[in-house]
Amino acid sequence: MPSVIVQVNDLMQTDYSYELIEPVGRNYHPEFRPELTPKEILELGVFGGKYMTDCKNEFPAEWFKNAKLCSERHDPVLNCFGVDASQPLSVWQEKGWIYEEDPRGWFQWYCRYYMGRRCRDDERQIKRWKAMRRHIAQIKLNCIEADLNCRRKQRQALLHWAYDSRKY
Repeated sequence: MPSVIVQVNDLMQTDYSYELIEPVGRNYHPEFRPELTPKEILELGVFGGKYMTDCKNEFPAEWFKNAKLCSERHDPVLNCFGVDASQPLSVWQEKGWIYEEDPRGWFQWYCRYYMGRRCRDDERQIKRWKAMRRHIAQIKLNCIEADLNCRRKQRQALLHWAYDSRKY
């Protein structure tokens, strides 16, 4: 596959570019098996609809066609489970969880990874993604199968990390 350079010019990044070296949605690290695509995640409703509203031009328009978004504010009603399961970006920044090339955090990294970018932060982000499995274990341990009202905050958080929590 010939590589493609993506130029980013948005509110959080100016004059940043990266190279897409893998086919879209393919050739993932063998331990990284997300259950949802970025498009599916956005359509389900995540991050109170606020996330990614200022950088739509970087990703396929199709991702945003049925996405539950609100560019004015964070609105938990837009989330799939109707609950707030997000921490402010400032908390992520204080804890050092933000990689400089992905100032919006993990989901931005995942969107770019999905599109074919590979970078030096991949290993760390995949490790963080794998750590979210503990929430699946808690749902299985404490909820009746398919009871989507049980542990809604954990289910919502799992959606943010590309786990389809509706199936547990």
